[in-house]
Amino acid sequence: MDLETFNSRIVPMREKLKARARQLTGDDGSAEDMVQEVMLRLWSMRGELDRHTCHEALAMTMLRNMAADSRRKQRLGAAYAAECKAAGATGGARDAAAYEDNPTERADDMMLIRRIIDALPPLQGRILRMKEIEGYGSDEIIKITGCSPESLRQNLSRARRRIRDEFIRMTERRKP
Repeated sequence: MDLETFNSRIVPMREKLKARARQLTGDDGSAEDMVQEVMLRLWSMRGELDRHTCHEALAMTMLRNMAADSRRKQRLGAAYAAECKAAGATGGARDAAAYEDNPTERADDMMLIRRIIDALPPLQGRILRMKEIEGYGSDEIIKITGCSPESLRQNLSRARRRIRDEFIRMTERRKP
């Protein structure tokens, strides 16, 4: 499915998806994020969309599953935060010179960053991958997701900040 077909068949469902997402989340911001994520997923599977007879049903199912996943992640995140607080993680600074001389540690850090990116909220992870890894321009991402330029900027900023914070938190635990 090309961009024009996607825009004519999928994008018009956006308002219905947003209304349903509001019902599921009770929050306009979360609803918008979920709709953008559904649009991204549909875009990424655009080559397979012709196999589905009802695109709206597919999108609504994706939305419902996302809402369930979000609730599950919130419960698990609260449990993880309590566990980390109980463990009492300690802080520390990285030795830059030792780091540069250790390719194994660099490889471990790259693997850690990949895992952190995979753990990002779906919308942030997808937008970050499209922008930083796949090389899409902001205008292309906005067209695909249907988000505003401000929303795109905020999601990229949140994703980068979360990667940085999680990386620092996780690598500080490594230090004796």
